[in-house]
Amino acid sequence: MLYYLFEYLDKTLDVSGTGVFQYITFRSALALMLSLLLSTIYGKRIIRFLQNQQVGETVRELGLAGQNEKAGTPTMGGLIIIFATLVPVLLFAKLHNIYIVLLIVTTLWMGTIGFVDDYIKIFKKDKQGLKGIFKVFGQVGLGLIVGFVLYFHPGVTVRKDTGKTDVFKVTTENVITQAPLEEKSTATTIPFFKNNEFDYAELLAWTGEGYEKWAWLIFIPVVIFIITAVSNGANLTDGIDGLAAGTSAVSVLALGIFTFVSGNIIFSNYLNIMYIPNSGEMTVFIAAFVGSLIGFLWYNSYPASVFMGDTGSLTIGGIIAVLAIAVRKELLIPLLCGIFLVENFSVVLQVSYFKYTKKRFGEGRRIFLMSPLHHHYQKKGYHESKIVTRFWIVAIMLAILSIVTLKLR
Repeated sequence: MLYYLFEYLDKTLDVSGTGVFQYITFRSALALMLSLLLSTIYGKRIIRFLQNQQVGETVRELGLAGQNEKAGTPTMGGLIIIFATLVPVLLFAKLHNIYIVLLIVTTLWMGTIGFVDDYIKIFKKDKQGLKGIFKVFGQVGLGLIVGFVLYFHPGVTVRKDTGKTDVFKVTTENVITQAPLEEKSTATTIPFFKNNEFDYAELLAWTGEGYEKWAWLIFIPVVIFIITAVSNGANLTDGIDGLAAGTSAVSVLALGIFTFVSGNIIFSNYLNIMYIPNSGEMTVFIAAFVGSLIGFLWYNSYPASVFMGDTGSLTIGGIIAVLAIAVRKELLIPLLCGIFLVENFSVVLQVSYFKYTKKRFGEGRRIFLMSPLHHHYQKKGYHESKIVTRFWIVAIMLAILSIVTLKLR
C-alpha cells in the first residue's frame, strides 16, 4: 500500500526522495526490518494470548529426553510467521503483481489448513488432527490454483534468450526488455547442466503437432506433487525446537537470490539463465518471510516458548514450493530443501521396511531408532540443540551449493 502512495508522490507530485520506493532492494530491506520487529515485539503478545487461551501442545510418549517438559508449551505459533510476513508485504510490495498475489493466497490457504488441524488437536482433543485426506485435498486444491495461474495467466512469461538482447529499457527498479521477446512457456531449469532448460511440453512431443497447448496436463500435476511433497516435508521437519524455522530461513534466503537475479535482465544475461519478468518483486515477500522466520526463532529456539504447529509448518512448505516453481527452480528442491527430503525419506523408509519385514519375518524391523531422522539422533543421545545446529550447517551447505548452480554447469 505504501508503494502506491510513494509512487503517487514521486510521479504525480514529484516529491524529492520518494522515488527510492521504486527499488526492490530498498523495499526488501524495509520488509525485512519490519517483519523482524513485528515477530519479536508482537510475537510475545501472541504467545501470551495463546497461553491465555490454553493453546498448549500435547506431547506423545516417545521416550525422548526432555520431551515431557514441553507439554503445555503454546502452539499455533505459525500465526506469528503469517502475521509478520503479510503486514510488510501488504505495505511494501506491488499488490497487483501476480506472483505476490499467488504467495499471499498460498500463505492464507496453507495457514488455514494448518490452523484447522491445530484447532482440532487442541480444542477437540483429537491427537490425529485434521484427517490426512482433507489435508491432501487442501494441498491439491492449492496446487490446482497455482498451476492454472502460472500456466494460463498472461502476466507469467519468460525470456530464455537473454544473451541475444540488443535493446534495453532502463528504469529505477529493474532493467526490462521489449515485450515481444517474452513468451508463455512451461520451461524450467535443470541444475548442473550447461544447456539447462527443459520444457515440460517436450514430454508430449510424441503426440504430434500442436502438443504445446496440452503442456498443462503435465505441468499442473507436477505443481500439485511439489506443493504436497514440500509442505509435508516441512511438517515432518518441525519436530524439535528451531529446526524447521532455521533450515527454512536458509532455503528461502537462497530462493531470494534466485528471484532477484531471475527478475533482472542484466543479471540473468550475465548468468545465462531465464529472465522471468516481474519475478523480482517476490524478493520483497521473501525478505518479509525470512524476517518473520528469524524473529520466530527468538521464541522457538531451545527451550522453545512456542511451537509453530501445522499452522506454521504447512505454510512454510507451501510458500517454499510456490517460490521454487515460480522462479523455475523446482528441480533444485531436492538439493535446496535436502533436509526436508531426508526427513520425508526417513519416514517412508522406516514405514516401508517395517511393513516388509513384518510380512516376511512375522516381526517388524526398523532402519532408524526412530523417524523422522532428527528423532533418530535424539534416541542416540544427542542433545536437540546440537542436532538443530548441525542440521542448520547442512542446510547452509546445501543452499550454497544450490546458489553455485547458477554458474556451475
